[in-house]
Amino acid sequence: MSENRVAGSARRSARFLQALRMRTLFRLYPAALMLPALCWGAGVAEALRYLGGEVASWPRENRCYSCHNNGDAARTLLRAHRMGLPVDQQNLRGTLDWLANPERWDNQPGDPAFGDRKLARIQFAAALLEAIEAGAIPDRGALEKAAALVAAMQEQEGGFTVDPESSSGSPVTYGPMLATHMARRVLLAGGKKQEASRAEQWLRNRRAASLVDAAAKLMATGDPGAAEFVLSRQAPNGSWLSEAFDTALALLALEQNKEPRAQEAIARGRRYLLDSQLPEGGWRGTTRPAGAASYAQHVSTSGWAALALLATAP
Repeated sequence: MSENRVAGSARRSARFLQALRMRTLFRLYPAALMLPALCWGAGVAEALRYLGGEVASWPRENRCYSCHNNGDAARTLLRAHRMGLPVDQQNLRGTLDWLANPERWDNQPGDPAFGDRKLARIQFAAALLEAIEAGAIPDRGALEKAAALVAAMQEQEGGFTVDPESSSGSPVTYGPMLATHMARRVLLAGGKKQEASRAEQWLRNRRAASLVDAAAKLMATGDPGAAEFVLSRQAPNGSWLSEAFDTALALLALEQNKEPRAQEAIARGRRYLLDSQLPEGGWRGTTRPAGAASYAQHVSTSGWAALALLATAP
């Protein structure tokens, strides 16, 4: 995918969505669909509406499927569907067909210089797993095929690396520990138990060097040291690193922790995400280094942030 096409798509989406805003919310979705989502808060409703538009628009405008739009963002919509929240099925129709056919994932139009096969396999496989758990794709055979694709990328030591030149995780590199956690979930659900066990052992043996690492290790293993790492890094403004992506990962990692300290941290983190949400419903993309402009990182960041709000709803 060329940079000009990516930038053009981003500008079109931003102009369109900013023009709509909440005054047209009920015209975009029938009231019967949107009212249940609004019960979760306007922020969640806006995020689901925004992500739905981005998931549908990318393949329509670019004639290919994006691991960010149709991976991370679609995974969030499918989680919302699994939780009983209204999701416009029209926005997911093409994506579900794409996810149900893993043999097509490595072969689609676009400039290979602007794609990453490793990241795409992990993101699409994670979205497929969510679709199957939501009942949106009934064929578990597709998950077995996806698990085989993911297993083929596993390194000898048991981990997964998307970008060898980037050790710090971001929405478009994940980082080795987050990539390994996401891959492990697919391997386990897809019947690759030996490979999943190797991935888990690799995560247990690996030292967390960043917030992304610690969150991934905590989600995968429940490691107490990783939990302390995450809790101790929360900023006074309620965020982690003042970034939506890192804050979302921290919330997802702490989701099962019922201790008062963790619950207070979750509440503060949720407030940060809601306060930093953009008017159109997404979040500013978390980039490494910070402050860069990237449509891909924006969409994936928005997917992770909305997923964290869904998972930690009071």
